[in-house]
Amino acid sequence: MKLLYSLTSPYARKVRVVAAEKRIEVEMVKVVLSDPDCPVSHHNPLGKIPVLVLDDGESLFDSRVIVEFLDNRTPVARLIPQEHSAKVWVRRWEALADGICDAAIAAMHESRRAENMRDQAVIEKQMGKVHRGLRQLNAELGESKWCVDDTFSLADIALGCMLGWLDLRYKSLEWREDYPNFARHFEEMMKRPSFSESAPPQD
Repeated sequence: MKLLYSLTSPYARKVRVVAAEKRIEVEMVKVVLSDPDCPVSHHNPLGKIPVLVLDDGESLFDSRVIVEFLDNRTPVARLIPQEHSAKVWVRRWEALADGICDAAIAAMHESRRAENMRDQAVIEKQMGKVHRGLRQLNAELGESKWCVDDTFSLADIALGCMLGWLDLRYKSLEWREDYPNFARHFEEMMKRPSFSESAPPQD
């Protein structure tokens, strides 16, 4: 198997962390989506990463599908609970963490448009989603070490990847000061080699 990814994608990082935690051998293929010869569109018609290309040539996307595939590939270090209620809450955390990234990326793209084409209302709407999502997750984490049932899971990986991406692209948010529960959780995540070794390069 090989994973098409970029160093800065929070969604691809989530898959990389899961593969490392599960000790699954995956060939990592770094791509640049803007390159004319980028192979991603040959494997994902949406042209998005991450893409997991299987040994038989079939491909899986997006990150939520890939991590479920990897987690079920081996019973070692289960990251998605098998018990239904816990599984739902882990996937809910993942959905909200990914959704915060989606909104922040949309705001970033809008802010990079030429000034005469930029719509400030779009930026504010998307950033409103980011702030509401952060407040919700910070409150739900509370004083707990891990996101769901005090057990390390995909929820923690998704949260950590989202916060790491905000560190990269939205330094002005200063989430460590506003959300101390996140700061404590992120520090714990950075102790894990799977997470620290997949950190995006800082600009």
